Amino acid sequence: MVFDIKNKIALITGGAAGIGLAYTRELLRNGAKAVTIADVDASKGEKSAKDLNAEFGGNKVIFVQTDVTKADQLEAAFKTAINTWKGLDIVINNAGIMNDANWELQIAINCNHVVRGSLLAIQYMGKNHGGKGGVVVNIASILGLQELAGCPVYVGTKHFVVGLDRSFGTPFFHNLTGIQFLTMCPGVTDTPLISEAGRFALQGMGNIAKELVEGLGSLPEQAPEDVAKGMITLITKGENGSVWVAEGGEPIYEVKIPQRQTLRK
Repeated sequence: MVFDIKNKIALITGGAAGIGLAYTRELLRNGAKAVTIADVDASKGEKSAKDLNAEFGGNKVIFVQTDVTKADQLEAAFKTAINTWKGLDIVINNAGIMNDANWELQIAINCNHVVRGSLLAIQYMGKNHGGKGGVVVNIASILGLQELAGCPVYVGTKHFVVGLDRSFGTPFFHNLTGIQFLTMCPGVTDTPLISEAGRFALQGMGNIAKELVEGLGSLPEQAPEDVAKGMITLITKGENGSVWVAEGGEPIYEVKIPQRQTLRK
């Protein structure tokens, strides 16, 4: 099913910088009517909203300071978006961190926030709640499709997102809500962080920091804008429940996850 971005209203968590900001800019370039940026960083969020409004004209972007680990703040971002724009069509649950050293916070952001953001999208967009449906994109990682010794908990959170979306992306939920659930799996994108990644590794695990830095460094790099272009393809052409990879600056591609019976050793 083809989804047209023109005149659609979006909400993006973690949208004040990096890939999230690139998503916002690319949606506006492709005709989105308005975007709400929900991010914990007030200074970056307010500046990004101001810059985007100057770039694209009019008041097309608002910023809502949001700690996605707080249920009331995340719901407030949804309510603000809907009250401001009188609708909501696209939700990108983008906020995420890589920090196995603080794994409880990592799970709260990478897993709990994605669940809550998905449920709020159903609550405010779902046909079962009087809405008109829409698109939800949850952000996993290429590490949601493979192992990496340097960050096992992070890898687990991204596998979680893939499983969550594939299940929300079944005909049952689509028939109920009218919402398409899609998964984006970016490769290594925020490249300056690679050299510092070691301090986010689990503590007391020998040379795991070196393992993490070398593991990430072995993966192909890309710019946030590469992922953002892929996001447009994903939203406009992705089938419900589909999982897509954007890595190495190459065109985005869909992956087929095999049925377990075919995986017998």
